[in-house]
Amino acid sequence: MTEKPEGRLELIASKNFSSWEDLYKVVDFLNKSLKHKQLIIGLSKNKEDNTMTVNIYET
Repeated sequence: MTEKPEGRLELIASKNFSSWEDLYKVVDFLNKSLKHKQLIIGLSKNKEDNTMTVNIYET
């Protein structure tokens, strides 16, 4: 297993979803719940095709 540089986030999963107004609440809940597991959940919105992408990172 290769080591990542200090302070770097490693993308471990990414998934696109149809845009959903409350998805940010789910991401916030997951970030608070999984903080001790050294995971960060990111959310981005693509206005061109009205989708949202959830990314999971390991710190």
